[in-house]
Amino acid sequence: MAKLRTLNACRECGQQIARWAGRCPGCGAWGTIEERVAAGASGSPMEPVALGQIAAEDIRVGSGLEGVDRVLGGGLVPASVVLLGGEPGIGKSTLLLHLVANLCGAGHPCLLASGEESHAQVGARARRLGLDGGAIRFVPGRDLAQVLGAARADRPFLLAVDSVQSIRDPEGTQAPGGPSQVRLCADALVGLAKSEGIAVLLTGHVTKDGDLAGPRTLEHAVDVVLSFEGDPRSGLRVLSGGKNRFGAEGEAAWFEMGARGLREIDPTRLLVSGERHPGAATALPRSGRRALAVEVQALVGAAEGPARRTATGLDPRRFSLVAAVLDRAAGFGFARTELYGASSGGILVDDPACDLAVAAALASAATGVAPPPDSAFVGEMALTGQVRPVASMSQRMAAARAAACSTVFAPEGATGPSDLRVVPVRHVIQAVGWALKGKASRGVAQRHRASGLGESSE
Repeated sequence: MAKLRTLNACRECGQQIARWAGRCPGCGAWGTIEERVAAGASGSPMEPVALGQIAAEDIRVGSGLEGVDRVLGGGLVPASVVLLGGEPGIGKSTLLLHLVANLCGAGHPCLLASGEESHAQVGARARRLGLDGGAIRFVPGRDLAQVLGAARADRPFLLAVDSVQSIRDPEGTQAPGGPSQVRLCADALVGLAKSEGIAVLLTGHVTKDGDLAGPRTLEHAVDVVLSFEGDPRSGLRVLSGGKNRFGAEGEAAWFEMGARGLREIDPTRLLVSGERHPGAATALPRSGRRALAVEVQALVGAAEGPARRTATGLDPRRFSLVAAVLDRAAGFGFARTELYGASSGGILVDDPACDLAVAAALASAATGVAPPPDSAFVGEMALTGQVRPVASMSQRMAAARAAACSTVFAPEGATGPSDLRVVPVRHVIQAVGWALKGKASRGVAQRHRASGLGESSE
């Protein structure tokens, strides 16, 4: 019989160390290091198998929601583990119920384990959303052993666990939701998926720091990490993909939360007003392999003390950087003003290609002159004011057309379709020439002439 191999691990956080210690180096707890039998230490050794002898399979099952399938990389993969994270109340359970109902309706049996809601509560939610819950199998999701046993007996295509913080391993010493419990339960569910070929979908709450279930161990254990975000006070929700072993990262899908649950939407009309207003400009950020047309807004006000810089939905540091470069290039006097920036729809805009649009919004707010009608701006700004080329211009031009834009201010060399006018921009002054014309400032006009860049092509 093979000799059992032991290891020392913390019962609180699960950290493994080479030798016993009084204090855990991971979580700092005292007296929590204990000796355990290493996994796989018993039993006969397995015979290695060459990769060429393994049948190549790329089976994907559609979830019934086009946006979710795109974020997943084409659909759910059997024996995969997907983690859906988001703030409490954002709609994770609603999205989970939509997915389970769609899969059951398509003939793929699903088992729903909920430790946060009872059978009656889940049934009431399904009726409220107008979903057919007759084919959905339900099991309480508080005890890990019961969930694993039900999954092995029922053999569903998908096991949905809501949530990983509410499930508990009786052999663990912590309460549900603790780092050790989350680690143990996630490991058991991953083992179930790989050994039984059952796809597992876990929901997990994020902490105030944005971490999933406190420790980030879950993200390393699962195959796919999805984030469900949005402002709970509004109906807009964004499902974005992070880690994905079966597809591209960074994809996103947009939903609107209503009385009948979630409905997938095209965010273009929500993110661009279509009207000309001073202080607003259309940006073309990229989201995954797609591009969006998003309205960025700016407000310039007189400072009655230390000048403030506030940005909502924009990168605050990049917002301040763009304001400083624009002030240096055009002399708007931002050092003595308060600047506020925002993006429409609560969308986080952190693409450097939006620098030119932020500069246009600031220039428009400072002069009171609205940007040219049906215009969009794309380009990264250097500290010298030069406008740099950006990637994925074809997708950005397509997003501009979808938003009914007829003119795009873009870096030199950029091209677009025949029905879209592209204005080449080498320096930020060229992109905001329309604002400079409306600013009765002799110093700005002199600086504009001294730049030697000529007038903006409008």
